[in-house]
Amino acid sequence: MPNQKRRKDVRNIAIIAHVDHGKTTLVDALLKYTGAYSFKDGETTIMDSNPLEKERGITIFSKNASFQYKGVQFNIVDTPGHADFGSEVERILKMVEGVLLLVDAVEGPMPQTKFVLKKSLELHLKPILVINKMDRPNARAHEVADMTFDLFCELNATDEQLDFPIVYASGRDGYATLDLDEPSESVKPLLETILHRVLPPVADPDLPFQMLVTMLDYDSYVGLIAIGRIFHGSVRFGKAVVLVKRDGTVVKGKVTKIMKYRGLLRVDAEDATAGDIISIAGITNVEVGETIADIDNPKALPTINVDEPTISMNFCHNTSPLSGKDGGRFLTSRHIRERLEHEAMVNVGIKVEEVDGGERFKVSGRGELHLAILIETMRREGYEMEVSRPKVILKKIGDTLLEPVEEVVVEVDTEYQGAVMQALGSRKAEMKTMKTTSTGSTRMEFVIASRALIGFRSDFLTMTRGSGIMYQNFLEYQPYKGDMPKRQTGVLISHGEGAAVAYALFYLQERGSIFVKPGDKIYEGMIVGENNKGPDLVVNALREKKLTNMRSSGSDDAMQLIPPKHMTLELALEFIEDDELVEVTPLFARIRKADLREVDRRRASRKERET
Repeated sequence: MPNQKRRKDVRNIAIIAHVDHGKTTLVDALLKYTGAYSFKDGETTIMDSNPLEKERGITIFSKNASFQYKGVQFNIVDTPGHADFGSEVERILKMVEGVLLLVDAVEGPMPQTKFVLKKSLELHLKPILVINKMDRPNARAHEVADMTFDLFCELNATDEQLDFPIVYASGRDGYATLDLDEPSESVKPLLETILHRVLPPVADPDLPFQMLVTMLDYDSYVGLIAIGRIFHGSVRFGKAVVLVKRDGTVVKGKVTKIMKYRGLLRVDAEDATAGDIISIAGITNVEVGETIADIDNPKALPTINVDEPTISMNFCHNTSPLSGKDGGRFLTSRHIRERLEHEAMVNVGIKVEEVDGGERFKVSGRGELHLAILIETMRREGYEMEVSRPKVILKKIGDTLLEPVEEVVVEVDTEYQGAVMQALGSRKAEMKTMKTTSTGSTRMEFVIASRALIGFRSDFLTMTRGSGIMYQNFLEYQPYKGDMPKRQTGVLISHGEGAAVAYALFYLQERGSIFVKPGDKIYEGMIVGENNKGPDLVVNALREKKLTNMRSSGSDDAMQLIPPKHMTLELALEFIEDDELVEVTPLFARIRKADLREVDRRRASRKERET
């Protein structure tokens, strides 16, 4: 539209990529070059400020930053690369006019590359392809560019979107170039490309005020904070505004705080104009996708559509005998309800429902990792809970039962190829492609039910000796695939409460992996190991060596205990079956039976057989 006004002093852009392709490191290079942030010695990935992000080396939460270049303000958003946090990506793309699509110079486009690119193309955003990590050995820039072009075609990109510029960069070394034959020592070529190829935002300051809420934050001093982009008009501190809800109802409010981004910091401002990405406080009960508008013209902008959750789990307060003994501060259902309600308010990808009269909560999200991150965050805040095995969310359309299906890409050494194909084949996976990569490994793509992948990752790492790489991405809902193989091993269940004894564990380790070490607290119904030789077995892990006056040759030799299998939260969630729970405390993730007493488990098993 030729009559649309644009703010030429602003560029709004998002960085999208597959997980671990270098988004956050490239943002570091941009902030460093423009002087927007003063890095300390050895400081990296400054946008990954959350402790979980630093530990895992991935971006989980979308974050904003801004910097000035040639008098133009660049508002840049770092988005998660993992599909489980897709709800973050979908919202952020509504705030920008262009995207930097990062692709690894060796790996090329991966499943999440396809996921995030598809979202941006649907919104008609202008892409700039950045082939990153050019410092890596075996970088194959031209081949990766061709692969990415093929991906654009596969996703039905328009002719205008196919005319994308290509920038070759190394975020770690801080350079970018438009031509591999012309080396560069800075990211200036990338900044120039953004400046000239990304359109300035459509912004008419004379129209009535309209702002789309795309993120929420909370501050104990100012309350709920709405983050988003002003599409039309302007707003001042103290101005009366209205919130237009999804159902069309209008709620009055008053702007008590306006914050803009300067570098990584939010700074107070007196006013803001169309095209700005800002944070506003003073509007209560606001939800993502709603519009804050002028009080005299309460019109809503188009709402944000977020993909439905595909995985659910039950959360409950900790009912084990060790409840409250591991440093937990929030132990009751009321505490867990309040925390989950707060999470559902600020995290649009999470849904919370009460079951069993409010004693238990069904929490739905976009994938195992999505929910595991929530559990990990809560345990670090001092919450104790028990959570059930992840279950996929089924849909019924007419008489057809549908289940979520995922695309899976695995990259393994050739010697493990057969074992992986056999394991996925038994889980009813369909192979799409198989090819040898430039590094000599084999890359295979499968389509497989989400249900079949629960518990597979740990098996995959075992069968590839820890060298395999696996990525997954939600594809669509397809007809129900029928029964899937279950865990092949039983478990060793403690028959009593006390401290685990080395003598008892020595004789139990013949049966399979042990999950506890001598001295660990255990209780009746807690799972202390794996039984490779058959079904579930109740064992005595508290048995001590009987003292005797008799001596025999070798009886006092030191017992060699195999180190216990350390159960991380993700491994525990993958390992458990439907009749088991993971007990999560600030210090431990234990595995237990849902019914702690053996007589109750037998009764439940009998009822299940009768039904």
